[in-house]
Amino acid sequence: MSAPPLVVYDTVEDYRNHYERVYCHANIQTFDGIRVYFDPNKFEHAFYESTARDGCKDVFSVVRAQRIDWIKTTLEHPHADLFDGWSKSLKKHGSTRRVAVVHEEFVVIIAISLKANFSLKAKFLTCYQADNSINKIRSSPRWSKLNCLRLLGVSI
Repeated sequence: MSAPPLVVYDTVEDYRNHYERVYCHANIQTFDGIRVYFDPNKFEHAFYESTARDGCKDVFSVVRAQRIDWIKTTLEHPHADLFDGWSKSLKKHGSTRRVAVVHEEFVVIIAISLKANFSLKAKFLTCYQADNSINKIRSSPRWSKLNCLRLLGVSI
C-alpha cells in the first residue's frame, strides 16, 4: 500500500483544524477494532519537535504535519508492523502501548486501556518520522493483544 499524499497547508492553524476535523471529531478504529480517541491537546505533542533535544517541543514540524493523513491509514492497516511501546516511567517496553509502522519510518503510538465492558480502547499519543530510532523500534518486542489484555488485568 502506498502512503497517502502529503498534506500541505500554509499555516499551523490549518493543520490544527485538519487534525481536529479528521481525528478529534471522528470515530477512528484500528484494523482490529480498537477505538482510538484523539485529544485536541495532543496536537502540539504530535506535530512539534524539540530543537534542543531536551523534551521541550518548541518548533512546528512540517515533516510530521505533512504526514497527518498517515495516522489514520497506519492505524487501519491490517498488515502494520506492531511493536510494544516504551514507557519512560516504567523504563521498559509494554503491551499497553502500541507502536504501528506502515509507511516508511513513520510511527503512530497509542496507549491502550479497558472500557467498562472490558473491550479495548486507545488514546492517540503521538506520531513521528522515526529516522533515527526506527531500528530500535523494529527490535522491540512484537505487540500482542493477549499480552496487552493480561497487563490490563483481564483473565484469559
